[in-house]
Amino acid sequence: MRAYVVEETDGLLRLGLKDPSTTIIEPIIQELNADGNVVFARYIEEHPYLDDPFFEVRVSKGSPRDAIKKASKAVSKYFSAVSE
Repeated sequence: MRAYVVEETDGLLRLGLKDPSTTIIEPIIQELNADGNVVFARYIEEHPYLDDPFFEVRVSKGSPRDAIKKASKAVSKYFSAVSE
């Protein structure tokens, strides 16, 4: 999966996704939506052949990039603790 910035403003980050994997996106969105500083986090797939899906995060406080990093670390820690 490759991500690229589509739009970035104060408090909002929209990332376009090439070959996305919802297996990892969904837990990150859940973690972001549990964060009190995140207004919303969502994954949108408009048209599968015409547009790349995108991942969007809006925060009321702080940086969307920092919120994504924090959520990604929490998800990574969770999956690292899972044993066979």
